[in-house]
Amino acid sequence: MVWLFLILQSCGINLSGQLPQKPLLVKLPFAFSDIGRTPMENTPVLMNSRLLLISNNRPGGADAKGKDAYLYIDDLQTGKEVARFGQGHSFVSAYLNGNELNVFALEFTDFGRIMNSTGIDRLTSTDLKTWNTEKVILPDGKEHLFNSSVCRDEKGYIMAYESDKPVQFCFKFARSNDLSKWDKIPGLVFTGVNYEYSACPLIRYIKPYYYVIYLHAPLPGHNGWISYLTRSKDLENWDLSPYNPVLEAEAGEGRNNSDVDLIEYQGKTYLYYATGDQETWGTVRVAQYDGTEKSFFEGHFPKNTTFTKTSAKIK
Repeated sequence: MVWLFLILQSCGINLSGQLPQKPLLVKLPFAFSDIGRTPMENTPVLMNSRLLLISNNRPGGADAKGKDAYLYIDDLQTGKEVARFGQGHSFVSAYLNGNELNVFALEFTDFGRIMNSTGIDRLTSTDLKTWNTEKVILPDGKEHLFNSSVCRDEKGYIMAYESDKPVQFCFKFARSNDLSKWDKIPGLVFTGVNYEYSACPLIRYIKPYYYVIYLHAPLPGHNGWISYLTRSKDLENWDLSPYNPVLEAEAGEGRNNSDVDLIEYQGKTYLYYATGDQETWGTVRVAQYDGTEKSFFEGHFPKNTTFTKTSAKIK
């Protein structure tokens, strides 16, 4: 029977009843400077062989004003700011389509206790100097929108976007064929397992699964706001990774590991995330996985494992 055990083990079948080792993330020993800016949401991209970080400056905390907010891009190899644009925008994410950088961000006038916004805009450029702006997602009724994330799948493009209705917070989905016109997918809202806080989604598609990293509210035994990972084949039925949380604040990081985005570069995967206390301070740090984006996501869902399941279908 030893030969049978070895064959099954080589096929990735878990016979021990124990989970394989969790994919190792190493938090790199630095943080981005917050001098003169208040970094939080961000997206790294490789554009024309340049490593760039698209970020937003939203000073004022819960009393932030759109007139003071803007988007900016840093060159990660020189450390220099190479673009500043999108005044009045925040909650930034980006998607690179060929040589066209697509930036998605919320346009707002007042934040926090008031939260007056006009929806999510798409800002596009091929030279980081001239930008075109168009409205792509509008709130429904008294809904407020926040973060968004875009990736490509076999049907076109998919967006996960954060809302405060029906749960503060949750995320919904929209589809597009051209990154310009977006159609909301009716009847689907991700609200976690127990109709719970599920914020700032990052979405990726690696056939046959959609993977989303999102922010979970503080839980007993954990340090503050923590990042969870889930996957789905149809955007309706979801598995939660048994290794959750994916990220949790450590010493010096306050009580928050949120707003995750990532990039695969030279065979390694880098997760950019925000730390702080979600109110008075925060900065951006990086965690490294020694492998591809595909192996990072797939490694969080080991074969022959029973997963916690939930549904995004509105009941």
